[in-house]
Amino acid sequence: MLGFEDNIRGKKGKSKIIMLTAYDYQMAKILDEVGVDLILVGDSLGMVFQGCKDTKSVTMDAMIYHTKAVARGAKKTPVIGDMPIHSYATVETALKNARRFLEAGAKGVKIEGNKPEIIRALIAADIPVMGHVGLLPQTAKAYKVRGKTLKEATQIFQDALEIDGYGAFSIVLECIPESLAKRITENVKAPTIGIGAGRYCDGQVLVINDMLGFDESFAPKYLKRYADLNKIIKNAVKRFMEEVYSGAYPDKEHTYH
Repeated sequence: MLGFEDNIRGKKGKSKIIMLTAYDYQMAKILDEVGVDLILVGDSLGMVFQGCKDTKSVTMDAMIYHTKAVARGAKKTPVIGDMPIHSYATVETALKNARRFLEAGAKGVKIEGNKPEIIRALIAADIPVMGHVGLLPQTAKAYKVRGKTLKEATQIFQDALEIDGYGAFSIVLECIPESLAKRITENVKAPTIGIGAGRYCDGQVLVINDMLGFDESFAPKYLKRYADLNKIIKNAVKRFMEEVYSGAYPDKEHTYH
């Protein structure tokens, strides 16, 4: 029976890969029922769940807590744990923390940037690794498109080739020009999953809170909102308040007798 890595690799050039983030049981259950290919417990939870300005303060304990919740909801869909900043500073630390993710229910981990020793050690220990190049939120001083200069594009391309060579089962391409993403996708064996990287990647990923429209103020160019839950939730809460104030709720139908 093929493992999930082989299934993901097998989609390259044949079928698009769909990955979305989740941070809790109920959202993971919904995504699992819909049938996405991968669920990422992203360190983006630092921003969308904890309210921090970036992902730099996210801890392993927080990631493990959310991974356990997501894994309970994802019965069929492989869960990927996003290794937070400082959790893979050394091989020993990376192995210890990656195993914590697996024990929490994840099937693999994601590593930001080209970390040869770390990625090779994890894969040698039979821990599936998803790579990540382009914009790297954990170390970025500013959130902006990467790879616009020849020097930067060349480095990102080379990093992707090397990560592919280490044996990563997929590579996230974040906020890079579409032409660079296309070139990378055509030159690596692992499928690429884009976020702000254009049409030619092997798959796409978005932060679930962003695509569902929780935060009206967050509007990068790549983001398409597929719902406006900010408005829907506000309207529902307002209706609840009005009915409580007026005495319309709870009514006879919603009262025990």
